Amino acid sequence: MVRFVPINTAPREFTPGPIFPEEAAAGFRAATKLFTRWELSEAQAAALLDMPKSTYRRWCSAGPGRISRDRGMRLGILLGIHKASRTLFRDPARGDAWIKKPNDAFGGRSALDLMMNGYITDLMRVRNYLDAERDG
Repeated sequence: MVRFVPINTAPREFTPGPIFPEEAAAGFRAATKLFTRWELSEAQAAALLDMPKSTYRRWCSAGPGRISRDRGMRLGILLGIHKASRTLFRDPARGDAWIKKPNDAFGGRSALDLMMNGYITDLMRVRNYLDAERDG
């Protein structure tokens, strides 16, 4: 006879693991390509990643190495914004241009203007807006 032993079914708290240098480098390469598509200045790109321009320049030349969870989240959110805009706009150029166009959902400001506030919550606001638009 087989006896089943109940296991603890209480939900566990999710603790993300470290972001490995290879993952950080891949995310950063994708983000820099995205910043080029969006025609961002070095200062704008650095601000979206919440870092000084000198750090951004160093990352561009040598790679990011290990990154913090916050920067990893920022990279993920920005790439998610890109993916969602690709879903919404058939023409990639139109999706890239959208980021700088005024939008009533953001009080007449562009998504980029909102994200330039520097808060990760503003990046999430843009991502959530695009996800809601996509899901109709």
